[in-house]
Amino acid sequence: MWMTPKRSKMEVDEAGVFRPEWTERYLMEKPPEGDGALCLVCRRLIVATRERDVRRHYEAEHEYYERYVGEGERAALVERLRQGDVPAPAVTSEERAARAGLGISRLLALRGRCWGEGNFVYQCMEALLREVLPEHVGVLQGIDLSPAITRRRTLSIGRNLRNQLWTRARDFKAYSLALDDQAFVAYENYLLVFIRGVTPELEVQEDLLTLINLTYHFSVGALMSAILDALQTAGLSLQRMVGLTTTHTLRMIGENSGLVSYMREKAVSPNCWNVIHYSGFLHLELLSSYDVDINQIINTISEWLVLIKTRGIRRPEFQALIAQSESEHSERINGRCLNNWLRRGRILKRIFSLRKHLEAFLASVGATTVHFSDKQWLCDFGFLVDIMEHLRGLSKQLRVSKVFAAAAFDHICTFEVKLNSFQRHMEEKNLVDFPALGEVVDELKQQNEEDEKIFDPDRYQMVICRLQKEFERHFKDLRFIKKDLELFANPFNFKPEHAPISVRVELTKLQADTNLWNEYRVKDLGQFYAGLSAESYPIIKGVACKVASLFDSNQICEKAFSYLTRNQHTLSQPLSDEHLQALLRVATTEMEPGWEDLVRERN
Repeated sequence: MWMTPKRSKMEVDEAGVFRPEWTERYLMEKPPEGDGALCLVCRRLIVATRERDVRRHYEAEHEYYERYVGEGERAALVERLRQGDVPAPAVTSEERAARAGLGISRLLALRGRCWGEGNFVYQCMEALLREVLPEHVGVLQGIDLSPAITRRRTLSIGRNLRNQLWTRARDFKAYSLALDDQAFVAYENYLLVFIRGVTPELEVQEDLLTLINLTYHFSVGALMSAILDALQTAGLSLQRMVGLTTTHTLRMIGENSGLVSYMREKAVSPNCWNVIHYSGFLHLELLSSYDVDINQIINTISEWLVLIKTRGIRRPEFQALIAQSESEHSERINGRCLNNWLRRGRILKRIFSLRKHLEAFLASVGATTVHFSDKQWLCDFGFLVDIMEHLRGLSKQLRVSKVFAAAAFDHICTFEVKLNSFQRHMEEKNLVDFPALGEVVDELKQQNEEDEKIFDPDRYQMVICRLQKEFERHFKDLRFIKKDLELFANPFNFKPEHAPISVRVELTKLQADTNLWNEYRVKDLGQFYAGLSAESYPIIKGVACKVASLFDSNQICEKAFSYLTRNQHTLSQPLSDEHLQALLRVATTEMEPGWEDLVRERN
């Protein structure tokens, strides 16, 4: 067998000299230019030409090729490698078992299953093979799916995905953060920090940066320190941060003591863009007014649903409601999750359509039905269903990713125009935009023909007015960069005289280029700006990276929220912060784990 000779400690290196025998022994050749040794397998350059460095690389990365030891095999292997034909390493049975165990651990994490279910999966596979392929039952012997091993593998996958993110983050030209402290259902004390980065080639990467336990980072200063540590570990400086998307809690947007103001103060530097902040983007269903007592309505309906689940499940009129609720959220109804479900709007609308059956059911079980005789409460219920439906439609539009912030801001502006229309129609008592409220008003008019004032339009005008102010406040920073957004979205239709002075020369030159115009028509924005020359259009390319790095959707936050909602029973079990972060990273990322690295790490 071909054996790599081991050197004695006393052997002296010939530093800087490439030895011809290394070509067959270590699969190295002298590079065409410069010093060092070039690996024929992975084409990596070993700068320090000492035998111990060359040997270390070969033994660590390519020891598989030690099996080529026959007469002439080594020379033939070198020739194949020089021609670019790299023989694929044979996968051993141990490596196959390791990959299978890692894949199953990832699937368990994606489905939010607990570690102990690995043994159940093993039993299922064993029962299947015994009946279908009894001669292959032995392949399961090398697969360990015990809870401890499954937990360890999940952590390894999480670390591998995190390391991939750190590697890519070093190439980010610009990035933005999304801070979500309202996603958790079973947990209340965590902050999710997502990052969206853009490379010079306009490749967009969205991922979970870190998870922060608010129990140990209660103060804004501690939160700030934890976020800065995560950025520093990923190799990112604040000078490259463009945007900050948050929820609208006081912890985030407090005027003097919120995290956003702290981040902006920290990010101030001569070379730094002004940090663009917009809140309310992540959980639009929470943008509402206290003029309609939303919490009181939501809590009341939550109690009714729990009662239906315990005492009315066999009633046919409620079976579809329960089935729809549980299938939509992939979780059984319980008191912990209902508030979050109902705020999404769809189930609330379904309950509104069943209110007559619900009143009869409550009366039959001896529960109070006083709300169904309260005109104000019924009107508030109908109005809440309508306004949540409108917000749900906007949230659905903002869930579409890879459209860039310019398109997302267009949806916001369009919704603000709709709010103005709602305001006018409500003043005229025209309920065309509020079908549920209109249905309640028609019913009340039939029951109380002599009552002229069924509902108070001023009450709901105040709600719409406050919602308008909320949108204006939460998205005002996007208005400051409206020209940048328009320039990014329509560079050939943007008038140069309306552009900043620094970009007018480049914009005029761009609009005069027929070839670029043809590319703009046939490519999407990302592809167009990726192909734009950074030497000829450095300022426009910089604007493109800046705008592309802004969060254009709440999709990744919705992924995390859905995962937590579906799997709250499993996630309510005691978990370390590292395990919880690994599970959320696996559930929200679009990257594939590096299986080869994970198997090599195991070895």
